[in-house]
Amino acid sequence: MSDLIFETERLLIRQYTIDDFENFFLLSSNEEVMRYIRPAQNREQSKEFFDKIIKAYDEQPGLGRWAMLEKRSGIFLGSFAVIPIENSGDIQLGYALLKEHWGKGYATEATNAGVEYFKNKIPFTELYALTEPANTASEKVLRKAGFQFLKTKKEGEKELLVLILRKQ
Repeated sequence: MSDLIFETERLLIRQYTIDDFENFFLLSSNEEVMRYIRPAQNREQSKEFFDKIIKAYDEQPGLGRWAMLEKRSGIFLGSFAVIPIENSGDIQLGYALLKEHWGKGYATEATNAGVEYFKNKIPFTELYALTEPANTASEKVLRKAGFQFLKTKKEGEKELLVLILRKQ
């Protein structure tokens, strides 16, 4: 098993391994899942991105995009991330679940545990999260975990809500 990042009652969050690519591709190629995250990727794009994710584990210890698994069954549920925001020196939390796992509380459970991970293991004082205004389910998950609205910003054609969580 690859490096465990954290776990919850129902979830394991661990580093991706080469064996996870097919599951990662299922996630990253799904237009509905990716609608609020980034454009869906074909196999070649997914492989290139996946290889970068794995390479980044050594370059950015404690940060990354990780596999989210159901603890009991080992089933791949999606991806969870605490990653640097490009060109900013800040970090953000994010997640994506395969559609068949939506609405089961996994996003809330992972986000709450991810916030604890941030508070206890990461030497930053602020954690950001981005979501589109139309993605009300994700905004609700983030607000329940303690994130607060900071501002809106434009990224290309998209308008995004920027939420922040500060260490106390």
